[in-house]
Amino acid sequence: MDFTLSPELTELQLSVRRLAQERIRPRAREIDLSGEYPQDVFDAFRSADLLGLCIPEAYGGSGAGITGLAVAIEEVTKYSNVLGLMLLLTRLPTGPVMIAGTEEQKQRYLPGIARGETRAAFCLSEPGAGSDVAGMRSRAVPDPDVEGGYVLNGTKCWISGGMQADWYVVFAKTGDPAARDHRAIGAFLVDAHAPGVTRPRVDHKMGVRGIDTTEINFADVRVGPEDVLQGGFALAMLSLNAMRPIVAARGLGLAEGALMYAVDYVKAREAFGKTIADFQGIQWEIAKCATDIEAARLLTYRAADLADRGHFTKEFVPQLSMAKYYATEVAVRASGLAVQLLGAAGYMEDHPVEMYYRDARQLTIVEGTSQVQLGLIGRGVLAHDLWWD
Repeated sequence: MDFTLSPELTELQLSVRRLAQERIRPRAREIDLSGEYPQDVFDAFRSADLLGLCIPEAYGGSGAGITGLAVAIEEVTKYSNVLGLMLLLTRLPTGPVMIAGTEEQKQRYLPGIARGETRAAFCLSEPGAGSDVAGMRSRAVPDPDVEGGYVLNGTKCWISGGMQADWYVVFAKTGDPAARDHRAIGAFLVDAHAPGVTRPRVDHKMGVRGIDTTEINFADVRVGPEDVLQGGFALAMLSLNAMRPIVAARGLGLAEGALMYAVDYVKAREAFGKTIADFQGIQWEIAKCATDIEAARLLTYRAADLADRGHFTKEFVPQLSMAKYYATEVAVRASGLAVQLLGAAGYMEDHPVEMYYRDARQLTIVEGTSQVQLGLIGRGVLAHDLWWD
């Protein structure tokens, strides 16, 4: 049992760490304050061949898989959760294509993402159907003029990267929108510039500013048979299952960044004739947080390895959900501790820990809330998908 990264992944880790320190750390606060999309960092990622980490070599990627992407995101998110999200968006919308796409669909959609020529977004949530996927109201009905085609209507919301995307994976009911039949949900590949697609609203967020979260409307949008994905609801769940370690990596990196910054601060800050770091109570809090981070790392990397081996079906859900749940909750605790260790200074924009604190909250909500993850873990134990004898 080897807990070390392979030489290839270690090289990737060190390379991304240098890029993050040189290009992302100086830009992180500016991106947060302006909320403007950091095209310069996207270009840097493209130049470093980081946009195709999770895409197979056959489709223009590097084939580093979910583990490789998790390693890169951990390094990036030490300084900016926004830019961790930028890398995450190379996998979230491409996942359904890699899992269920035809060869033609893979050839058409994946290389552009890997080369940084196109961007994409994953359209699942709706105003009345966030965690409750079966409650979605978007509908796709057969196109009377094109055999095998559909006409799509509906509204999707809270779509990360929606404004920058060139294409979407969209989930919609193919039957009665009031029915809760999982089998009556379809998946479709939609050109972001197709007639009937509009992006009327960008959300104003507490954190993770710099990549837009968008409402997207689909009004009589025609989808050809070549852009229908097989799998529907099951495909959505498989895609999200495989994403758990990637979201966990964002939490892991954020927790590391927050604690490292706070530790450097308390080692330099004098109080009561010594440094804050000299107090045993402070050391204990640091020790507990560091232990949480290392536990989150083990869960995250195990989950990434499972996903890379194709183990993201129902029986592996508890392990995948544990990684997402634990690492993102650790991010909240670590960023909260960092604010507290800095005291009044931590509450000010002079230091990045208040940004970490705001950004961390997003991680416990997106792609399945912490409560959804607990439900999945609990049901997995009850079903003996996770059992110990």
